[in-house]
Amino acid sequence: MSNKTLYGNVLPAKIVHKAERRFSHFAKKFNYDERQSPALVTRPDGFGYEDFGIMTIRERKRDGTDLQGAVGPIFDPKKGLVIGTIRMGFGHCRMALALASAAHSMGYVPYWLDLMSFPDSAASKTIKYLEDLYNLGSRVSQRSKWFDKHIWDYVTSVAAQKLSFSAEEDALSRLFVPLYHDIPKDMPFFSTHPWTGHAAVNAGMTDVVTIIPDNYPIAFHIVEGSLHLVQSPSAYMGYRTFHSMGTPNMQLDHSMPGNDIRMVGHYIDHEIVAGIDIDNERRLKRIRSGETRRFLLTMGGAGAQVLRFADIARTCKGAVEDGKVSLLINMGDHKGRWADLETMLRAAGIQWTMHSDWKETRAFIDEAAEKKITGVHVFLHSDFYSAVYGTNLLMRISDIMITKPSELSFYPVPKLFIQRVGRHEAWGAIRGSEIGDGTMETSSYTGLHRTLKLLIEDVDLPSLYCNQIVANNRNGMYNGAYNAVKLAMERKRK
Repeated sequence: MSNKTLYGNVLPAKIVHKAERRFSHFAKKFNYDERQSPALVTRPDGFGYEDFGIMTIRERKRDGTDLQGAVGPIFDPKKGLVIGTIRMGFGHCRMALALASAAHSMGYVPYWLDLMSFPDSAASKTIKYLEDLYNLGSRVSQRSKWFDKHIWDYVTSVAAQKLSFSAEEDALSRLFVPLYHDIPKDMPFFSTHPWTGHAAVNAGMTDVVTIIPDNYPIAFHIVEGSLHLVQSPSAYMGYRTFHSMGTPNMQLDHSMPGNDIRMVGHYIDHEIVAGIDIDNERRLKRIRSGETRRFLLTMGGAGAQVLRFADIARTCKGAVEDGKVSLLINMGDHKGRWADLETMLRAAGIQWTMHSDWKETRAFIDEAAEKKITGVHVFLHSDFYSAVYGTNLLMRISDIMITKPSELSFYPVPKLFIQRVGRHEAWGAIRGSEIGDGTMETSSYTGLHRTLKLLIEDVDLPSLYCNQIVANNRNGMYNGAYNAVKLAMERKRK
């Protein structure tokens, strides 16, 4: 049965019943059985292990054939920490990679728990079903102004803002608890999506840290029983006071306890933070010398920005042909979205070079740190890790990153913010523009074109953003991932 209070605030009976009905619906739909807990194995798989020593948590095969290469004991009790994610969109995964990178640099062992990696479980099936709905809504919002204004803005902000929403997600997350059976209860657990955090608390884990994204306080991200980490002062105030999270039927008499929340800074990979000074020196040198200016366009997990990308490419066509601009377009793993964009680029007479081999992509990025690049380069990788982390590598060799104001809003690279995908993202652009490492959100095509022209032809805005990034770094603004790991380990010791 769902909890009837949240931080001492009494939940309306209809909210409690609604939460239970939602849990029961998916439990029945996907044959949930709380007694079925998969035996786990941890393996040094893939590029994540090569880069950050990530140990991937998987279900052990019945015949034991997956034990070769497995590491025992399964979890390192002293240096281990678990990072929970659900592979829904790229932002949650990107935060998880930042934590893994920071933890690895500090001598810890990151274990990766992706709730989508258990395809036969009710957990993975439920998440896949809800992810498909979210991705569909994101794409429709970019094609229909009416849907975006009247439906999607509401779904991604007001609907998820009320404190009662946290209770509903808590109830749903009971579907995921069986996946935690073999994880030590006192091991630090980082939740990069609230479903993973609720499940960890419900599984009895005692050191759960909720990594809150965005900059717009919504109750969807709140996990009672965990330590909440935020990236900005406004987010701190919003979550600490449950700002605008009440409803006409739910009076909020209590705030979040001060011991349950910390402001830590932006969650950024160790490699990016360590390279801030040299990366910005190279940017400023290219900007001042008139070298081809590099623009990185990065597709989000829902693949909703194809029309904007096509418009930007057409707008920059002349500048690309004149050697003023080079476009680096990371399509992630969106083959279907690339097919749409490819058609538009062909129609505009724009040529490109395709990069789809991960080793070749990394070699290109390494060379581009020192050598000149021109033309249009498209990056498309079927591997999810490569699709996400490609942007993290490409931003270091780029002069301007063109992105919706998602979790990328917090990264130390000059940014041109295009139209958001959901109202909750709007505050990411506000944060970036206020701390001076990105533009305001350019939601209209005319505003986008004017800003783009300035970033191509002039030096003042790009130089301003580079200098602000260096200043912000001196103040520790981008140290959030390090601080998160430190806090979790301190909690464990206590």
